[in-house]
Amino acid sequence: MTVFEPILFMMLAPLAGGAFLWRFGREWSPERIAGIGLGIAGLVLLTGASLSVGALRDGAAFLTGSSVPWITTLNVRFGVTVDGLSLVMIWLTVLLIPAALLTASETGDRTHRFVALILFLEAGLIGVFVSPSFFQWFLFWELCLIPAYFLVRFSGSASANRAARQFLLYTLAGSVGLLLSFMALFAAVGTFDFIELAQTEDLMSRVAEGLGWETVSTGTLGLILFALAFLGVAVKVPLYPFHTWLPDTYAEAPASVSMLLTGLMSKMGFYALLRIVLPIFTDQIVQLAVWLLGLAVVSVVASALAALAQTDLRRVFAYSSINHLGHCFLGVFAVMTAGKAGLTASVNEAVTAFDGIGLQMFNHGVIAGLLFFLTGRLENRTGGERDLRSFGGLRCFVPRFATTMTIALFASLGLPGLSAFMGEFLIFKGSFFFVGWAPALAVLGLLLTAVIALEIVRRVFAGPPNQRWQDLPDLSRKEYCVVVPALLLLFLGGIWPQWLLEFINGASLDLISLLSVAP
Repeated sequence: MTVFEPILFMMLAPLAGGAFLWRFGREWSPERIAGIGLGIAGLVLLTGASLSVGALRDGAAFLTGSSVPWITTLNVRFGVTVDGLSLVMIWLTVLLIPAALLTASETGDRTHRFVALILFLEAGLIGVFVSPSFFQWFLFWELCLIPAYFLVRFSGSASANRAARQFLLYTLAGSVGLLLSFMALFAAVGTFDFIELAQTEDLMSRVAEGLGWETVSTGTLGLILFALAFLGVAVKVPLYPFHTWLPDTYAEAPASVSMLLTGLMSKMGFYALLRIVLPIFTDQIVQLAVWLLGLAVVSVVASALAALAQTDLRRVFAYSSINHLGHCFLGVFAVMTAGKAGLTASVNEAVTAFDGIGLQMFNHGVIAGLLFFLTGRLENRTGGERDLRSFGGLRCFVPRFATTMTIALFASLGLPGLSAFMGEFLIFKGSFFFVGWAPALAVLGLLLTAVIALEIVRRVFAGPPNQRWQDLPDLSRKEYCVVVPALLLLFLGGIWPQWLLEFINGASLDLISLLSVAP
């Protein structure tokens, strides 16, 4: 069996399972529906584990691509391409989806729809991380958008509906930009394949000729197409100033949905930047690298300042997510300031930064996912309370819960020995080699993140106990099913990050090689 068959199963099983539950699950109990959803997600997780075993056994020989004819008139094939980075993103997906489904039974008589939508989202996410061509990739990209929209507005409140509309409009605008850009590329080159597009000689000249726009300079045309494609990425991650949909969405969606939005869907956008936009629009990114680097620094610092000003726990973590993913943008654009010649001459430093980005993507998914999961469980215990000023001294009433969330907060601030430290260290180490001012300014964001984490610990868990919460239950057995694996990953990533770097490093080398020789 090649890598094609298990990946195909991982996409089809959630789709089929979700469709089945949507059609027939209405009359079943919430517990039964949630159990079926967890069973399907568990099968997908086991299949992902088999991929891991194959990758560890066979190494680079296992991480390959394959395809079959699909739409011959458009020269489109249905394919699967798996390398180290996409495998790491698949791991993140199959780990977070069961965590989101664990509390699905609490959604009442609409549990069948909730579970079905999450399974649809899982299929779309896996498809995004393995698609080798734009046509197929865009279908899965949009497949993620539809269930995410309905999940955000699942509570049916006016504020949730407003947040869902805002999320939909922003992400649709980004999708339209991506579609227009790649339709122009296809009209000129006749292929949607990412590697073929990245390796096409005089790509913008061919686009101008193919569209009959010879009077437009290739430089201007390249910047227009890049701006359209980059819009889709910048909105999805998001990057300042395309972030304004995020705080409301994360605050109003169900907590388990916010966990998936920050843990997985933001990684879709950054994966698209690394896999698609960066190799195809290398010249344009090099040309604008300093300006884009400035936006990355603003994302890191301004979002940390915004998080510091919040009192709503979910909004704190929403802005904090922008801060942490801003480090990934920082690493990419700092490296690209060197240009192609600089990449060729400084491969080791560039790979260091991209290795850190891969680590940050995975580790942030785990950390942010755990923080939103715990926030949701705190809301469940307190009747929806999440104002920092309403708590105090919870360590006395729920010590295991307090310890777990404190560890997750320390991981988010980049404490050595926990997983986020190594990713951020590698990003800053690689970035400093290429440009000094941007990482130096972005360090302020790291300091503010530490203040944010310590302030949450002080307000929620330390200080005089608030007797209002004396009867809160501590972590349950069901919650341990999420907490224990997440904590193991936090410590494993901090003590032995090499287990991830073995996969990410090869993908980083391939990406730098592609960027260095791209036409």
